[in-house]
This record gives sequence, structure tokens and C-alpha cells, in this order.
Amino acid sequence: MDIKNTVTSLCEVSGASGNEDAAAELALDMLRKYCPDAHIESGNVIGKYGTHSSGKPLLVLDAHIDQVGFIVTSITDQGFVKFSSIGGIDRRLLPAQPVVIHGIKDVRGVICSVPPHLSKGDSKVLSFDEAAIDTGFPADELKKLVQPGDTITYDVKHRTLLGSRITAPSLDDRCGVAAILRSLELLEGSECAYNVAVIFSTQEEVGERGAAIGAYALDADVALAVDVSFGWAASEDEKNCGYIGKGAMIGISPSLSRQVSRKLIAVAENCGLPYQTEVMNGLTSTNADRYSVARSGAKTGTVSIPLRNMHTPVEVIDLEDVENTARLLAGFMKENLQ
Repeated sequence: MDIKNTVTSLCEVSGASGNEDAAAELALDMLRKYCPDAHIESGNVIGKYGTHSSGKPLLVLDAHIDQVGFIVTSITDQGFVKFSSIGGIDRRLLPAQPVVIHGIKDVRGVICSVPPHLSKGDSKVLSFDEAAIDTGFPADELKKLVQPGDTITYDVKHRTLLGSRITAPSLDDRCGVAAILRSLELLEGSECAYNVAVIFSTQEEVGERGAAIGAYALDADVALAVDVSFGWAASEDEKNCGYIGKGAMIGISPSLSRQVSRKLIAVAENCGLPYQTEVMNGLTSTNADRYSVARSGAKTGTVSIPLRNMHTPVEVIDLEDVENTARLLAGFMKENLQ
């Protein structure tokens, strides 16, 4: 697998929460190489890896396929698109951002920005009530293409940075999807200690809704949520972050299984893989929170890829972290939890 091509291909397909179809179809096509029975169920991409046998516990690997974005709320008489957020959007970044409105057909636009010459030095953060998108269409033509409820995503492509780093929107969590796919490739021809199922879940950014459905349907014994977490950058508090390029972040939390966390650490050390620990004092705010309490509960862990500029159009990761995350997952799948 070409990890860079896999990650960037996934990132450049739209899939704001609630409208993940295009991203899900691409992920489904990629997953079928390893899980021929893969299908879409209640929006989630689900596949069974290998032959399942009685007596083995079920391990579920989860990464969410949705991304943050926006939703159309109305169109003004002057032809401007009013909108609000889907997921946690930093409103400081709104002015002058290029976007795509996913209507009857894709319509490109730009979020309006007041020139500094006319702002009188006002640096107030733009509210969604004040924000609008300019598409260039007059209102009567625009209303034929765009309706309230249509989703909007940033119109930004990936860029290659120095070394193995890249920047793109929706790396959260398409890089997690790529890590799972790569782990299945690494596992081929090896004995697996689990019956393995994969889910690329929807609507994580609006409350882990796809994972709630998937967790109930799959009824895992063990579950790993593969997501992103905060990669340190200048001015951030280092104790709240991991470091890009230094390996996967293994979650430790009262809401996670200590047994799973310890096993992940042991696998990383035995395989010579770089890793970091991510200590959380409650819930993880990932899909792991859904698996740990579904039905009679699952032993749950998190494996996160450090990422800078989360929920922006210029998220940054190191592809080496994706590869090492995949190797950690593959190593975990080969060994019993005991």
C-alpha cells in the first residue's frame, strides 16, 4: 500500500457528518481488498476480516469516516448563503476560506471577509449569524442548485511538506482509516488471535452516532478506536499534547480498559515501535466511549495519530506515524489480550 496516496485520496473526498456517502464509498472499495464481504449498513462501512471461528473473541477496529463542515441554513435575497457548523469549527478561521457547497451539484464559493481597510481595526471573531458565502450566483439561480440542509466542506487540497509530513483537511480521521487498512495488509498471511471486524463509522463529529449503532450491532469483546489527537505546536501546553513523528498515542483513561492499554504498550515495546501515552481523566471524546458501554460492554482502547491544527483546512500529520500506528494494530491482532 502507498500510504500517502491512500491518505490523500481519502482526504480529497467530501464527507461532512450526515453526508458521508462519497467518502464511505471510496473507503468501502478500499476495504473490500481485505474484507470481501464489506458493505454499508446504516451509513457505516463494515467488513469482516478473514475467517471467523468459534472460541476467538471479537476485536473491532473503528475509525470515523466523517469530517467537520458546515450546513446551509438559508439563502438571502442578495444571493449569499447563510450557514452554521457541523462539529467543532474554529470561527477565527472563517473569513476568506474557499468552500464547496454539496447541493444538486457542487457549487464553489468563498466565505465573505471584510477588508481591513473597512473594519476600523475591529478584530472581533466572526459569528455564524454574521458569516455568509459568496458563490457569484444570483439568488434565483442559486436556489435551483442549493437548498437549506446541504452540507459544505473546505475547498482545500493536500500539500506535501518536508520529509514525510503532509497537510490536508479531514486528516481527522481519514488517516485513521488508512492506518486500519494498512494494518490489514500487514496482517496478511499471519495468524490472528481474534475474529476481526472493521468499521468506518459515521457522525463521530456530532456525538459518535455511527459508532453507537455499530457498537450495538457488532457486540465486540475488544474494541480499538483509531483516531487523531493533539500534536504539539508552538504556544501549546506540551502536557496536553503528543509529538508529531514520535509514534502512536496510546490512551490511558478510567473509561478505557487498563488491560488493553497495557497490551498496546507491550506490543509497541516488543515490536520496537515508537509510542506515546495519552492520559485522560474521564471520557476520551472518541468512538471508544460508545464501545465501552454498548450492550454488556467491551474492553476498549484508543490508538491516536498526533495531528496539528485539528478541525481546520490545514491539518498536519507525519505519515510515519500512520505506518507505525498500522504496525501497532497488526501486532496487537496477533497476540491474545492475556
